Amino acid sequence: MKIKIPNYLTIGRIIIVPIFVVSFYLPGFYGDIIPFVLFVTASFTDFLDGLLARIYKEESKLGELLDPIADKILVAAALILLVMDSTIKNYEVIAAIIILTREILISGLREFLAIGKIKLPVSNLAKLKTFLQMFSISILLTGETGNKIINFQDYNAQTIGIILLWFSAFLTLYTGYDYLRKGIDHAISEDEKN
Repeated sequence: MKIKIPNYLTIGRIIIVPIFVVSFYLPGFYGDIIPFVLFVTASFTDFLDGLLARIYKEESKLGELLDPIADKILVAAALILLVMDSTIKNYEVIAAIIILTREILISGLREFLAIGKIKLPVSNLAKLKTFLQMFSISILLTGETGNKIINFQDYNAQTIGIILLWFSAFLTLYTGYDYLRKGIDHAISEDEKN
């Protein structure tokens, strides 16, 4: 079986995750910058693999399977690490829980709808949510180095990252509800047929 270029990018994103996790434990500047660069690179491959698959008509079942898995592993690993080192703390953890819960919910929903061969297209709002989520996590990963670079008045990198994380969590709730409603409507219509 010939593996297509978009699938190589998706597999590469999965391979980056353990390297990203290890690099998070590096001390000081390198522990801020290397995870940030790896996360941004992995996030960019998420955009790039979808774009290439559409341009070159290289969409595949393997890509359909691996792409959401790669995204969820990357986001979950980053959020867990940021909670663990108290970059995300106190009530801010709720935003991380909302994001992770939605990812699990949508995975289950997609699996359920796949049985009936129903696709759940990604809305533009969901794409915005993903961008904000990746952007906020990227900023939070910069740690103290980011605070030295971005620091004006009461807003340093961490504050901006947390604000964007909350914003993406609210979008996550909204888009998650929209997908869930579609799934429930389908389930009810299927039950009424029986």
